[in-house]
Amino acid sequence: MDRMKAISAILLLSLTLGAGSCARFRQGQARLLARTRGDDLLSTGLVGWQQIGGRQDAWRLTDGVLYTEGEGGGWLATLRQYDDFSLSLEFRVPPGGNSGVFIRSPLEGDPAYTGMEIQILDDYAEQWRNLNPYQYTGSIYDVQAPSERATKEAGTWQEMVVTARGPKIEVVLNGRKIIDTNATYYPYKADAHPGLTRERGYIGLQSHGSRVEFRNIRIREL
Repeated sequence: MDRMKAISAILLLSLTLGAGSCARFRQGQARLLARTRGDDLLSTGLVGWQQIGGRQDAWRLTDGVLYTEGEGGGWLATLRQYDDFSLSLEFRVPPGGNSGVFIRSPLEGDPAYTGMEIQILDDYAEQWRNLNPYQYTGSIYDVQAPSERATKEAGTWQEMVVTARGPKIEVVLNGRKIIDTNATYYPYKADAHPGLTRERGYIGLQSHGSRVEFRNIRIREL
């Protein structure tokens, strides 16, 4: 009987230690995942953002979704600047929707030129069918066209990852790499796009005449 009690105690201790080890493993995995995915830029709501130009209430945050109706102008910028990073987010545009993600932008001037704009658009809308290739979703606006059309229909959540490491810029849209370039490849664009030579700046979201929604915005510094 004593022997059975001893065996039971050993088994109970093993299970307890095992459970503790599993819990620590899961916690470690969670911390690793957080470091891999980066910081949640919506974790503090709109506290971590600033409205540049336009109406101060142009953006709202509801149930984890950041959105604007496209009225009031201006753009939404992070409070701090970033140099090398990987930015991931989800976006959704309505039929005919138009927006963009700004990277390495200063707070002065048009961030599509003083920084860089990664275009967001309803690529399949009739009013946009005659645009240049470098004006469609995922392009470095007015600089580099996406290698392929990887967008989904309007009204669908889409995923974008923008990576900037030095002059190297990469855009992955819905799991497909559509931009893999170097900002030094465009010296002939430098006058119109001084942002191509910037090494640091703000992340921004464009309010551009139509509703656009964002969620799960994360940034990982490289």
